[in-house]
Amino acid sequence: MLNWKSAALSLTLVLTPALYMIGQEPAFTPGGRGGADKGDKGIPAAIAGSKEDPAAFDRGAKAYTQFCAGCHGATGRGSVGAPDLIRSILVLDDEKGILIAPVLKNGRPDEGMPKLGLTDQQVADLVAWLHVQTYMAGHRTTYAFQDVLTGDAKKGQAYFDATCKGCHSAAGDLKGIGGRYDAFALQAKWLQPRGGRGGGRGGRGADTAGKSAITVTVTPANGPAISGVLDRVDDFSVSLHDARGEYHSFTREGATPKVEINDPLKPHLDLLGKLTDPDIHNVTAYLVTLK
Repeated sequence: MLNWKSAALSLTLVLTPALYMIGQEPAFTPGGRGGADKGDKGIPAAIAGSKEDPAAFDRGAKAYTQFCAGCHGATGRGSVGAPDLIRSILVLDDEKGILIAPVLKNGRPDEGMPKLGLTDQQVADLVAWLHVQTYMAGHRTTYAFQDVLTGDAKKGQAYFDATCKGCHSAAGDLKGIGGRYDAFALQAKWLQPRGGRGGGRGGRGADTAGKSAITVTVTPANGPAISGVLDRVDDFSVSLHDARGEYHSFTREGATPKVEINDPLKPHLDLLGKLTDPDIHNVTAYLVTLK
């Protein structure tokens, strides 16, 4: 498990669940500029304002999706067990990659982030992408995002049928979803169903008793295993509410007690590293039709 020693470690890629936090925040798409006004608003304006190279930003968006989104979410705002990069002190204080690049190049194996084998170009591109994200966060009232419906609904349906039908149904759990959310909110919701920072407390903030609740089984060194809805887990403790609603908390020392976490929404996180920009916009265009 990880030990978050300082704010600088916010850049670390988390490979094991370390800390679940409550949070709901709309998310930008992980790459590309579809949906933004090509003139003076949205992502193009953020690129210009941050003074990053647009080509580097586009390459960085693809590299981020490939190497980072699986842990840190589609937008860098954190996910289940991973920190928010956009509010990271290390990222916010960075200039020209001086602080970010060494972490991206070398990783932090002792803290759970492996050396990813990135090229110098990939590192530079990721730095550019992160700089644009922090600029957008700091100037979010100075630009506006327009229609994100740039995809092909038929292609989105084909992708949905091939990838999502095992868990979701257009006539079942998703019936009418296109009428309940605008396109931007809908896109954010299916990319990160627990919200911008991965939801939290085992999903208690959204659906404690429902199918999406994160559950945990804790097995002490001496005594029976206890299962329930995850409340909180970090390097030092784990807590849960069992089926009767009773609260249990355990002190952790290394691998004791044994902690097994089950997140039903993990397939959404796994999907982030595989999605392309067209996939994202096509699926969104399809979901909007479900009214």
